[in-house]
Amino acid sequence: MRHLREALSVIVTTALLVGFTLGEGQAASVELVLVSLAVCLPLPLRRRLPVTVAILTAAVSVAGSVIPGWPGRLVAMAALCCAAYYRPLRLPWVLLISVVWMLGYGVVAQKSGPVADLVVLGVALPAVGYALRLQRDRARQTVELRIAETDRLAAEDRARLARDVHDSVGHHLTAIRLQAMAARRALAGTPVLADRVLGTINDLSSSALGEVRALLTTLRTAPGLAEVGDLVHRLSDQDRRITVHGKAVPLPPAVDHAAYRVVQEALTNAVRHTDATEIEVCLRHDRNGMEITVTDNGTSTDDVVEGQGIRGMRERVRALGGTTSIGPRHPHGWSVQARIPA
Repeated sequence: MRHLREALSVIVTTALLVGFTLGEGQAASVELVLVSLAVCLPLPLRRRLPVTVAILTAAVSVAGSVIPGWPGRLVAMAALCCAAYYRPLRLPWVLLISVVWMLGYGVVAQKSGPVADLVVLGVALPAVGYALRLQRDRARQTVELRIAETDRLAAEDRARLARDVHDSVGHHLTAIRLQAMAARRALAGTPVLADRVLGTINDLSSSALGEVRALLTTLRTAPGLAEVGDLVHRLSDQDRRITVHGKAVPLPPAVDHAAYRVVQEALTNAVRHTDATEIEVCLRHDRNGMEITVTDNGTSTDDVVEGQGIRGMRERVRALGGTTSIGPRHPHGWSVQARIPA
């Protein structure tokens, strides 16, 4: 279905270019149809190869500008916007391509006007696409922050519910069991029916207490390294690849949860505060504990600004007797290393 839509979009765009040119009084020709089709053919690849598509459409539009009234430059302008939208990390290259294209188009098409106007227009096209990308990313981050806040509130609700159930239901069930046991001892030798009833009360209260404790354990369960795959899936996109080396192994709950939080915060910082396109997570486990390493290929500086997230990582690991190392990685990128004894 998607391929059909892409093919239809190419056909419709080509027809519009030809129709508009004919409407300007130009005669129909094979050259007109071929150049219109050539400038539209790369468009289905604008998501996978946006920069390449921008170069191809720009080149074809310059070649076709010798046809009076042909609006192929509009397709090239749209492709340049798409290149800045889908490849924001390559914005300088897209800007250069756009400016060179505008100057070349002005020379070939013999457009009159100051060179500065052509340069400004060449810069404006990728800027529009980049602004749209920023708006999308901002909206996405807003949604992710709302989801994270919802998860935090839900976790607090579960913890509060667990405390309330433990303080109320657990206490009463324990009291019922103790009273039943005391009554059986006090009424030893009474009819079998009374002893059976008290025994049933004792067994049921003991079973109910066990089920309540199991439910509280479920409510209090914190995420561990087994959920790293879901975390990676949420943070990965077409411009950023996250790979995980190693696998989760059985660990004490406190260590497992702290290791997960370290990976979560390190990935969140790499996604939010760097221009990294490759992020690697290494999980190493031995009999002494767990070692977590998160590295990226983003731009690095020697200044480490420790926000709430980094301080939280250090405090979690330190509370378990572990060590952390957070800072720039040479020749580029950032590195987060944490060693948590088991």
